[in-house]
Amino acid sequence: MSKPTKSRPAIARNPERTRERILAAALKEFSARGFAGARVDAIASAAGVNKRMLYHYFGNKESLFREILRRKMADRRAWAESLSGDPAENLPFWFELACKDMDWIRLLEWEALQSAGKRVIDEEKRREAAERAVERMRKRQEAGLVTKEFDPRHLMLAMYGLTTYPVAFPQLARLITGLRVEDPQFQKDRVAFLRKFAELLQPAPNPKTA
Repeated sequence: MSKPTKSRPAIARNPERTRERILAAALKEFSARGFAGARVDAIASAAGVNKRMLYHYFGNKESLFREILRRKMADRRAWAESLSGDPAENLPFWFELACKDMDWIRLLEWEALQSAGKRVIDEEKRREAAERAVERMRKRQEAGLVTKEFDPRHLMLAMYGLTTYPVAFPQLARLITGLRVEDPQFQKDRVAFLRKFAELLQPAPNPKTA
C-alpha cells in the first residue's frame, strides 16, 4: 500500500491585490508606450498573471486604461476639494504631485500624441470632471480667493501649465535652469517661484476697504 501523501495547501487568492498589481503594471506600460503601443501580454507578465486572468478582471485593454483614468481623476478630485483654494498652497501642491507621479504625466503625453485631436477614452466623464474643476475655480474667484481678472477656464489651463510643464518637458527645464527636474534644488526653487507667482493671482485690494 502506498503511503498517503500530504495534500498541498491551496494558494490563497486575493482578487483585490491582483487587480492592484495589474493596474500598477498597466500604468507603467501605458506611460512607457501609450495606449496604442501598450501590450497586454507585457502588462500581464509584469503583474505576475496570465492574459486570461487580466481579461477576467478588466475585459480588454481599453477597459483597463479607463479604470486607470477614473482612479486618477477620483484621487485628484478628492485632493482638489480638500485644498483651501489659495493659489500659494495649490500651485506647489500640484507641482510636487506631478514630480511624484511622472508616469501619469507621460501617459497624458502619449495620449496627446496618439489621439491627434480625436476623441479620447472616457471623454464624457473627463469633460465633466474638467467642468467641475472650472466651477471650483469660479467659486474661488467669487469667494475672493483668486482674482476675477481672468477667465476661469484659461486660468485653470495656466495653472496646469505652471505645475506640470517642467515635468512633461524635463529637457527644457534642464536647458533653461541647468538643473534636472528630479534635483531637489530645482524642486525647491520651483516651489518658491510658484508661491511668489501666486501673489499675482490674488485679488487687488478694494480701495474703499483698504
